[in-house]
Amino acid sequence: MIVPSLYKMTRKLLSVPTVLLRRDTTKDAELLVLRYENAVLRRQLKGPVCYEPAEASS
Repeated sequence: MIVPSLYKMTRKLLSVPTVLLRRDTTKDAELLVLRYENAVLRRQLKGPVCYEPAEASS
């Protein structure tokens, strides 16, 4: 009875760092995709880019 409980607790504790690392990896991948998309759009415009603030949501 104690061994299965210990096993479950150990698995949960070991899974925490992988979840945290996965979040950073996901964030980095999303940033790379957005940077690439931004570069493609800049090439298509062939002019200066004016950024405007986003509309405020109510």
